[in-house]
Amino acid sequence: MTKKGKFRSLVAIMFLTTLAILTACGNSQSSGGNTETNGDGTYTFKASHVVQETHIWHKTAEKFGEELEKLSDGRMKLDIYSASQLGQEQDMVQQLETGSLDFGFLTNAYMSTRQDSLNSWFMPFAFSNLEEAAQMRESEPAKEMLKELESQGLIGLDFIFAGNRHILMKDGHIQSPGDLKGKKVRIIGSPSVQMFWEGTGAGPTAMPLPEVYTSLQTGVIDGMDIDLDALVTEKYYENAEYLTLTNHATFPSVIVMGKPSYDKLSAEDQEIVKAALNNAVAWGVKEAIEREDSNLEELEKLGVKVEKILDPSSFNDITTRVNDEFATKSPVIQAFLDELDK
Repeated sequence: MTKKGKFRSLVAIMFLTTLAILTACGNSQSSGGNTETNGDGTYTFKASHVVQETHIWHKTAEKFGEELEKLSDGRMKLDIYSASQLGQEQDMVQQLETGSLDFGFLTNAYMSTRQDSLNSWFMPFAFSNLEEAAQMRESEPAKEMLKELESQGLIGLDFIFAGNRHILMKDGHIQSPGDLKGKKVRIIGSPSVQMFWEGTGAGPTAMPLPEVYTSLQTGVIDGMDIDLDALVTEKYYENAEYLTLTNHATFPSVIVMGKPSYDKLSAEDQEIVKAALNNAVAWGVKEAIEREDSNLEELEKLGVKVEKILDPSSFNDITTRVNDEFATKSPVIQAFLDELDK
C-alpha cells in the first residue's frame, strides 16, 4: 500500500472511531434524568418538588433515596431538587413527560387542575385529623386516582401528606363564614378549593408560595389557607398571628414517575422503586402525623394565637354545594365521598 493509501486508511479508522464515541455519548445522554451507566443497571434518578428542605415532603424524598439505595444494593441513587429549582409544577410535568425528570412530588392542588378526580382530597371538612386523611390513601378511589394519571404519561405511585389545612389571619380568628366575608385570602389553586372559598364570601386568590410571605407583610392578602408544616417552615406567622384550627381540608402531594423513565426499568427494578417508595411514604405519613402536634407546640411558643373552630356546621351549606358539584364531575369523587360515609 502506498503512503497515500495508508494515510487514507488511517483517516477512515479515526473517523469511524470518533463516530462510535459520539454515538455512545448520544445514547447515554438520551436517557435524560434516568441515567444508566456502563450497562450495569446503575441509576441516578432526579426528583423535584416545590417546598423547602425542612418540609416533610422533602424529608420523605430523602427517605425514598435511602430506601432505593438500600433495596437496590447501591445500584440506585436519587438526586433531589427542592423549592422549584427545576421550575414550577407545570415545567416539572413537562420534564416528567419527556424523561428529563424521573420523579415528581407534585401538589394535589396543581394536579387537581389537570385531573378532576384529585379534587376528592379537597372536599370540605372531610377529615377531622391527618390520620383519617392518611388512611384514605389505601382506599380504592385513591388507587383509581393514581391509575388515571397514566393518561397523562405519568405513573401514579402514592400520596404523601403535609397536614390538614387551617386558617391563618392577620386580624382575628374565624368561627363562621361571616368572619371571612370580604377578606382577601390566599388559597391553593384548585377548582374545588376555589369554589369553597368563594362560598364563604371571601376573596380567594391563588398565588405561588414565594409570593405569599411578602403579600401578607404588605397587606395584599389578609390571611391564608395553610397547613402547619408549611406555616412553620415558611415562617408566615411573622406577618399573621391568628391561627384557627379548622381541619377544613387535607393537603397531599401526588408522587409520580414519568412513564419514559419507568418504562426503561426492568420489571424487577420497577418493583424495587415501588417497594422503596412504599417504605418511605409509610415513614413520611407517620412523621407528618407526629409533626402536627410538634408544629402546633412550636407555633404557640412563637406567640401565634391559636383557637379551634367551635362549630364547623356553620359551613355545612357550602360543604354540601361543593360535594354535590364535584361528585358530578367524576365517579371517583362520588366513590370517595361514599367511602367517607362508611
